[in-house]
Amino acid sequence: MSAVSGLQGEIHGFGESALVIVSIIILVALFSIQRFGTGKVGFMFAPVLALWFFSLGSIGLYNLVKYDISVVRAFNPIYIYLFFKKNGKDAWSALGGCVLCITGAEAMFADLGHFSVKAIQIAFTLVVFPCLLLAYMGQAAYLMKYPDSANRIFYDSVPDSLFWPVFVLAALAAMIASQAMISATFSCIKQAMALGCFPRLKIIHTSRKRMGQIYIPVINWFLMIMCVVVVSIFQSTTDIANAYGIAEVGVMLVSSTLVTIVMLLIWQTNLLLVLCFPLVFGSVELLYMSAVLSKIAEGGWLPLAFASVFLCVMYIWNYGSVLKYRSEVREKISMDFLLDLGSTLGTVRVPGIGLLYNELVQGIPSIFGQFLLSLPAIHSTIVFVCIKYVPVPMVRLEERFLFRRVGPKDYHMFRCVTRYGYKDVRKEDHHVFEQLLVASLEKFLRKEAQDLALERNLLESDLDSVSVASRDPEASGSYGTEELKIPLMHERRFDESGTSASEETTSALPSSVMALDEDPSLEYELSALREAIDSGFTYLLAHGDVRAKKKSFFLKKLVINYFYAFLRRNCRAGAANMSVPHMNILQVGMTYMV
Repeated sequence: MSAVSGLQGEIHGFGESALVIVSIIILVALFSIQRFGTGKVGFMFAPVLALWFFSLGSIGLYNLVKYDISVVRAFNPIYIYLFFKKNGKDAWSALGGCVLCITGAEAMFADLGHFSVKAIQIAFTLVVFPCLLLAYMGQAAYLMKYPDSANRIFYDSVPDSLFWPVFVLAALAAMIASQAMISATFSCIKQAMALGCFPRLKIIHTSRKRMGQIYIPVINWFLMIMCVVVVSIFQSTTDIANAYGIAEVGVMLVSSTLVTIVMLLIWQTNLLLVLCFPLVFGSVELLYMSAVLSKIAEGGWLPLAFASVFLCVMYIWNYGSVLKYRSEVREKISMDFLLDLGSTLGTVRVPGIGLLYNELVQGIPSIFGQFLLSLPAIHSTIVFVCIKYVPVPMVRLEERFLFRRVGPKDYHMFRCVTRYGYKDVRKEDHHVFEQLLVASLEKFLRKEAQDLALERNLLESDLDSVSVASRDPEASGSYGTEELKIPLMHERRFDESGTSASEETTSALPSSVMALDEDPSLEYELSALREAIDSGFTYLLAHGDVRAKKKSFFLKKLVINYFYAFLRRNCRAGAANMSVPHMNILQVGMTYMV
């Protein structure tokens, strides 16, 4: 709106209605191209902004020299005191307008997914700040001669011959600045989701090179609708500026508070310096906040209302999710209980592979007990599948699955952590997923057998060496077990989840390790697995309902039973539900009492 408002004085009959309509058209176009990613149009950002800041600085310097160069005296801090002494309360109220001179600077730092910290610091220090300073000084010099141009100072201070080029640059720069705010919003929402503080939403990564370039459709269209509504209701940049001023100073206060906490707890800075930081910066920010709060009735209520709504949504989601996870951890099935049930798990084991999706990386989820209670039979092979996303573009197929055994061998139960990168296609054909999972499981079983054979071989060699050493003390320590221990210590690598050894272990195995056809337990387990594969896969899913305990207080029941339940019903479903074939689904309902 601020950029398009230049047409009001240039085109006859271009009033507020036309200003609102043109602004809405540009907004709709801007939000409509977000799905293509900023990388597609990002090549024009740098030259446009370079021209924009160059024009700001040049025009400001031109006006400064032409009209009144004496405004440079404003660098003298004494004029701050004289300004407040002369104007009193009006000077304090004017601080709210001064805040608008620096709005937008924080958006650059929120856009770290596209640029480095050093690049942003250099750009702001050497380009943005000097050009803005010259622009405002030039406008002040122009106002010294034409004080009546205060309402339209930017376009009035532009030479007539440069109006249309500057207007086009201003419109493009405003769109790019809006793009930075939109991208920063996507980044903030994504980080909030990663921290478990926001409901799950669909995230589309628009770049293979930069993880920070993302697109969130729901947030994009929500922002567009809200922007159109705000422009339609306010129809003036004055009230929107009041709202933006409160948001700006609010960001400053929150940032200073968090930096103080980081200095105290993370950096462990000297306590005196920690106290000086909020004392210096916080006092200035509080002064500006007191000035902009006087504009609450004139549009300043808008960011406070939005902040309150989003704070409630984030708090309710985080509160409910934490209680649900604690309930899952608390109600995990103990291994002792499964051992008491025996390898049949207290029911009938029928051929087939059951893939039970859950969010726990360790332990047996309580929903498995619900399946045992509800079903007359359970599959001969059970795999607990946990899907995790890692901060890399793509995960190689041979590294996608990490297996570990759950319980004794005759239980045929495994845990599988399935890893996806942010550019991996999650909705692959379920047959492909099943084939990859089975191939990785067979590979795990073979490596497990090889590892056990290697350990037995090393143990026997170690015992032989001990017996030889007892007869020949001079031979101990120089040969025998030390040679055999080298491949074990240097080549075998186990991760925390108990996955199989690395590829190098296979080549390092001695020739005396038991071959596949000589290991009846492995052959039996592989044949049982093949029989289960022939019988098919079944996806065991949980339909969880979170409810507050009856003895909970009223507010907790209201938050969990209604607000959190509403968010769970309307947020994006878990990763397990995206490409599961409906014909192969077994779903059991479960209520988590928190």
